[in-house]
Amino acid sequence: MKMDRAILNFLFQLDFGPVLSGSAEIMNPYKREEVRKVCRSFYTKYYSDHSPRILIMGINPGRYGGGITGIPFTDPIRLEKDCEIPNPFYKKPETSSVFIYEMIDAFGGPSMFFSYFLVSAMSPLGFTSQGKNLNYYDHKDLYAETLPFITGSIRKQLAIPGIGNHTALCIGEGKNFKILKNLNQEFGFFKEVLPLPHPRYIMQYRYKRKQEYIQNYLETLKSVLRTR
Repeated sequence: MKMDRAILNFLFQLDFGPVLSGSAEIMNPYKREEVRKVCRSFYTKYYSDHSPRILIMGINPGRYGGGITGIPFTDPIRLEKDCEIPNPFYKKPETSSVFIYEMIDAFGGPSMFFSYFLVSAMSPLGFTSQGKNLNYYDHKDLYAETLPFITGSIRKQLAIPGIGNHTALCIGEGKNFKILKNLNQEFGFFKEVLPLPHPRYIMQYRYKRKQEYIQNYLETLKSVLRTR
């Protein structure tokens, strides 16, 4: 099985299970046919092969990026402009997606970048409360309910042909990295986990140093490719 089919099977079969307690709501874009259509186009375009990929793990999808398109860190604008995949979604920019695709462009463009990496998330499904994004670790109860889904999702992605377990990259140097590092120590998913600063933090608090952070990303990515 080529990687694109395995990825699509994983995404389209995502099921959090019982409804969350409290005010948090699950955001599953893969239930919508228009999302499935663009995901088929994206993953067929970039992953229809048997080449190995390195996992890059974000936190969870947000409302204006992966929560709309179904593709992590990819808003409708980047999907159409950078990936050349037309889509019917409202063309609103998402801050993290802007940074990620500037970094991808500096790496050599989408075709080059996605030939080496698969961008995913600790929780491939997102969460909202009162119309606002939630991270899976924002509330103790939410984290407890999400943890089995997270560990199961990591295992399923490692079972995708071509996904390596030597090194994983973690987007988010704080809580996301701490949690993934602890889970990795417990379950041995990867031999090594390396952190990357989160794009939203960069764009919001370190925008004047954006090019410096892009260079940091590039150096980390290329170092991982040299040692895989």
